[in-house]
Amino acid sequence: MTDRQRPWPRAWLMTDERMGERLWEAIDRLPVKHSGIVFRHYRTPRKERAVLARRIADICHRRSLALAIAADVDLARTLIADLVHNPPEPPTDLPFSRSVHSLAEAEAAKTAGVALVFVSPVFPTSSHPEGRTLGVTLARRIAAATGVPAIALGGMTEDKFPQLKRKGFYGWAGIDAWLGEERV
Repeated sequence: MTDRQRPWPRAWLMTDERMGERLWEAIDRLPVKHSGIVFRHYRTPRKERAVLARRIADICHRRSLALAIAADVDLARTLIADLVHNPPEPPTDLPFSRSVHSLAEAEAAKTAGVALVFVSPVFPTSSHPEGRTLGVTLARRIAAATGVPAIALGGMTEDKFPQLKRKGFYGWAGIDAWLGEERV
């Protein structure tokens, strides 16, 4: 089995700066099995970002959580991450994931050799309350077009996932859901 075919987690936490110190609470809520963290924190200064990423990597390694580092291939290599999320260029030595929001992006991800996709936004989100959503039907078409495990993102909760699993989604990801804020 290659890295691109490995069994990826079914539940993911997407991090960002607006979580603040509640990030640790969200990580604590992740199930012990079949969970992962996509460390984003794009706006955090590089040095602080690396320190925070190392702290999260240590937790992931201790708890057997998968770790994806967004954009920074070198940091992903240094921290022995499981994959790189949205790298500028596909790395040849690490599996990578992409966020996809359209059929065109799904096709591009497939052509690039992506291992995993995050299809979003499926439902309305509190992080982008005015944003257009895909809805279940289009999200399902986008997921199917990639030919790889697809993670539903955008307004997702554990309670919503069974409906999408029946539609062919492999897993789900969220931010607010892990903070106990399943509003929208």
